[in-house]
Amino acid sequence: MKKQTKIFLLVIIALLVAFAFFYPRLDSRKTNDSPAAASGGQPGASEAIPVNVVKLQKEVLKNQLQMTGTILPNESVNLRPEVSGLIRRVAFKEGQYVTKGTPVLYLDDDELQAQFQRLEYTQKLFETQENRQKQLLEREAISQEEYDIVLNQYNTALADIKLIEAQLAKRIIRAPFNGILGLRQVSEGSVISPTDIIASIVNLDPIKIEFSIPERYSSMVEVGSKIYFSNDGTPEEVEGVVFAYEPQIDAATRTLTLRAQSPNKEGRFLPGMFVRIRFVLGETEDALLVPSESIIPELDGYKVYVVGEDSKVREQKVEIGKRTDTQVQIVSGLNEGDLVLTTGVLQARPGMAVNYTQIN
Repeated sequence: MKKQTKIFLLVIIALLVAFAFFYPRLDSRKTNDSPAAASGGQPGASEAIPVNVVKLQKEVLKNQLQMTGTILPNESVNLRPEVSGLIRRVAFKEGQYVTKGTPVLYLDDDELQAQFQRLEYTQKLFETQENRQKQLLEREAISQEEYDIVLNQYNTALADIKLIEAQLAKRIIRAPFNGILGLRQVSEGSVISPTDIIASIVNLDPIKIEFSIPERYSSMVEVGSKIYFSNDGTPEEVEGVVFAYEPQIDAATRTLTLRAQSPNKEGRFLPGMFVRIRFVLGETEDALLVPSESIIPELDGYKVYVVGEDSKVREQKVEIGKRTDTQVQIVSGLNEGDLVLTTGVLQARPGMAVNYTQIN
């Protein structure tokens, strides 16, 4: 009995092994015989894929760069005295607009004024003596040498007066140009020296905008080129004009530094401000432009996919020109009116049918 049971169990195990071995093969045959397998295992392979296209048309290509820059004043200086002295009077208010030559601070000049008066008396005395000696010389009552001595004394007195006048002028500190005075750093009654700052003065109209561009664009820079700039406080773009640039490339950054100028009558821009700049390098009329994502780089150049009249994709070699942030100029290989793929570029293959939507 035990022997029959053992034989029965062995038969059951053998049947289970056979079933496990043959069932996957039967299932595979069913799969291979199905319609989906007959079509190459790709259900719907003959269906057209949806893509977006652009229809090429001639446009104006604005070759421009996007970068950042800094606002600089037209003129800026820290006012300092040329000589040391006691401040007698502060003649300005903080934030005041002054014109060139306006006195802003007076230093004590009592001692110099006394010297000036003494020299004036001396000068008048020598002037009288010179006139008298000149008359005597004309009558040949004195020698030329005697007259020259008095004349030299008179001229020396005049030179001494001019020296004192120059020293007196340094006791009055004046605005070197039209501008706005900053915060006062000194007070009346204090003694200052040439190292002390009285206040800053800044000319804000026009302003200067300093920025840098990559060296590959240096040959395209011209004085008079336009820029458009803005910042968070002034979102609308303001126009500026390039007036100068460095005559050499910065070896550390490989960039060229430029400066532009722009009116600032309302004082909206202040020195030190950060601005966003759009620098227009030039314009090209009748340019054919395609989105950057349509361009496919290859070892020997570039290509795009074009949709023909039969709604099938074909490959087209192209030569590209200038680039913008979002578009690329097509120099050759395409014509106006061609439909260029902008989506589905990775899935598309030559001869593939597509269901396209024109987006422009």
